[in-house]
Amino acid sequence: MESSAAKYCCDNINNHESSSQSQTSTCMQKFRLYETRSNFYMIGRDKSRTYWRVLKIDRLDPSELNIREDSTTYTESECSELLRRIHEGNISTGGLRFVTICYGIVGFIKFLGPYYMLLITKRRQIGSIRGHNVYAVSKTEMIPVPNATVNSSIADSKDENRYKKLLCSVDLTKDFFFSYSYHVMLSLQKNLCNNEPGQFLYETMFVWNEFLTRGIRGHLQNTLWTVALVYGFFKQATLSVSGRDFKLTLIARRSRHYAGTRYLKRGVNEKGRVANDVETEQIVFEDVPDGLPTEVTSVVQNRGSIPLFWSQETSRLNLKPDIICMCL
Repeated sequence: MESSAAKYCCDNINNHESSSQSQTSTCMQKFRLYETRSNFYMIGRDKSRTYWRVLKIDRLDPSELNIREDSTTYTESECSELLRRIHEGNISTGGLRFVTICYGIVGFIKFLGPYYMLLITKRRQIGSIRGHNVYAVSKTEMIPVPNATVNSSIADSKDENRYKKLLCSVDLTKDFFFSYSYHVMLSLQKNLCNNEPGQFLYETMFVWNEFLTRGIRGHLQNTLWTVALVYGFFKQATLSVSGRDFKLTLIARRSRHYAGTRYLKRGVNEKGRVANDVETEQIVFEDVPDGLPTEVTSVVQNRGSIPLFWSQETSRLNLKPDIICMCL
């Protein structure tokens, strides 16, 4: 007879599976960016191409981020008609021009001059968890939001270019991953038990673009257009045991708080956050067709620096003892 605890776990997985299937069908996963002289228009659609949404970003105010979301849900033909009307209405200033295909907004950032929009322009699938695809970033692009005609001279200043170069030195194609329909910043148990909204999820310790997305999330009060980037390690393999296939997934999530190289970040800070805090999770489940109930196991381990106020100074001495070779 099945125990009540096991039945509760199985029921939770089945309920989560049915709700997550509807979540997968409603989240937007592919976007097209268009521009006119005065606005950017981002068109987003779901995976099954059943509905389209429109996001409008103002390009005439270089100092403020003005974003508006069209509350209308369009069909493909209705969206094409809308783009045609926008093009005809802007013929005198060059019309509507296609910019790029993208797979989510990483965020917006402002240094000394205008705002910049960071987009994921290429992705690659690195695994799936219970039917939810997990992706890594393959290519990103940073696009200035204001039109070039309204940019101030500071947009091309030496300091502005230095800050842009520093941001571009962060390689988002290395060790960053995300999912549209699975909260990859949370453990499996928290995914099954929590019903927190998307806004809350971005404030967790493992979402590294929380600050970059703060502006657009504040404007729209949703996370339909952005992706939550987790930094760490994701690897998935298929194992065969006694004629049954299993998926083994290893995830390491690194905290965005008090992170840094080991010799520069040690102990705990004044906010109680330890250096180099990492949550490692191992998930194992049977690899069966989607929709069938399966048993899932998850083990989570946390590690971090010793929670004390301490530091380590690097030695200025670079001792190189002589190497003596002796023939015997």
